[in-house]
Amino acid sequence: MAELLEPRPQTPGGHAGGDVGSEELVGHGEMKTYFDEPSLEYEVTETLIDDGVREELASIAARYPQPRSALLPMLHLVQSVEGRVTPAGIEACADLLGLSTADVSGVATFYTMYKRRPVGKYHVGVCTTSLCAVMGGDEVYSRLQEHLGIGNDETTEDGAITLEHLECNAACDMAPVMMVNWEFFDQTTPRRACEVVDALRAGEEVSATRGARVVTWQQAERVLAGFPDGRADEGPTSGPTSQLGLRIAGERGWSAPDPADVRTTDDSSEETK
Repeated sequence: MAELLEPRPQTPGGHAGGDVGSEELVGHGEMKTYFDEPSLEYEVTETLIDDGVREELASIAARYPQPRSALLPMLHLVQSVEGRVTPAGIEACADLLGLSTADVSGVATFYTMYKRRPVGKYHVGVCTTSLCAVMGGDEVYSRLQEHLGIGNDETTEDGAITLEHLECNAACDMAPVMMVNWEFFDQTTPRRACEVVDALRAGEEVSATRGARVVTWQQAERVLAGFPDGRADEGPTSGPTSQLGLRIAGERGWSAPDPADVRTTDDSSEETK
């Protein structure tokens, strides 16, 4: 218990940690976090966040009645500029929203779309949740690991590809699904997955199965921050599997009931009194 209560040094960004990766750090036990990574430099003072970026962060906050609701897109903007969530980015968000750096860091470490280590030019994620896994997602992911020579959440030496196995991408009808910078590559195969990453590394233009041309991860992060880049209507947004129910309904002449003819729970209760 004394070990758990031992105070830990603070980095300039307000985060407990001190010399990241040092054996002197305590409190995590067997659980490893980003704060235990010796490769992460939390004391780096260089930043690309300038007055222009702060103005854009402020414009995001102005969209919301409660400014703190803007934190998620603001962190995406930080990633679009810095290539990851940096201490400087955390401090900028905290200052603009009147939050503590601990509050912002808590959000940044909770959601897996926020990265504390640099991400490659293209983030390749393979769904390995149950349905995608049994439909071939595990095989796709394993083949990419072998093909790229990297493991989970690692980046190729040329900085082109970061590979990650993801939880459900909400595209179960298109399993197995691979995403590149959050664009869908549906019903992919190990061979097709390798072809896609090879094309990206060769600088070729690649388009998603449903969605637009693939841009860099940092460019995609700017879109997630709420700054459209004009690509939204470039490609299809749905596929035949997703529309199957609608097609069957059309063939059989089914239509939605008139709301006036639908009894609510309250109406039914009145009739039974």
